[in-house]
Amino acid sequence: MEYLIFSKKILQVFFFVFLLYALCSILPIKAFADNMNSSHFQIEFGNINIASGNKSSSSYQISDTLGQTAAGEFQSTGYIILAGFQYIHSIIPFKFSISNINMNLGTISPNTFAQATTALTVSFGGAGQYQVTTVEEGKLSTLAGISIPDTACDGSPGCTPTSAAPWTQNNSAYGFGYNMSGQDVPNDFLGGSYYRPFADDTQAGIPTVIMSNPNVGRNRQSTLTVRANVSNAQPNGTYQTILNFVATPSY
Repeated sequence: MEYLIFSKKILQVFFFVFLLYALCSILPIKAFADNMNSSHFQIEFGNINIASGNKSSSSYQISDTLGQTAAGEFQSTGYIILAGFQYIHSIIPFKFSISNINMNLGTISPNTFAQATTALTVSFGGAGQYQVTTVEEGKLSTLAGISIPDTACDGSPGCTPTSAAPWTQNNSAYGFGYNMSGQDVPNDFLGGSYYRPFADDTQAGIPTVIMSNPNVGRNRQSTLTVRANVSNAQPNGTYQTILNFVATPSY
């Protein structure tokens, strides 16, 4: 009698296992994941939290993360990892724009300043700082290789790629350079008459900072003015160069 009872238990267990296997084979299996994307970006291996996001009331706004694992700053020799939603979350997305990408100086007359401008606009909301650098891909030159030298401003001691100086003498101070005005520009640009020569990438010049700020801000804007002045001895021709601008955020 005991043997029959034992056999029924075995049959019951076997039937239950068989039924569970059959159900798993028939029913669809659902997997849930967090898919973080926008029209331009997709983040793979995103972190899944108990709660995170932006919250607000009539007087306050806050962004938070709850229940996240391995969040914080981690360091080793040569590396720093800032892990976690709050490290990468930016209230203001980083943006950089240039209003005029074809600055045309027109016809340059000897002993007369020729100028053109462009507006640089930056939005930044990270925890570090941003900077914009520039460098020229060679001097302002014709296709035949005739060039306009980089300005030394009025001279004595003159200006350098990292130090602006007055450039007002149009009948003796020749060359090509630029002025910065507006928000977040270097403090050596003391006014509209202060200029620098561009660092020359073909001469191992180091890109120079023309905008920077550690503070959060929307639509921080400056104006870059390029200027050229030539003597009567400068040959006629079409002169051109390429200016590279690099905007870099840090978090």
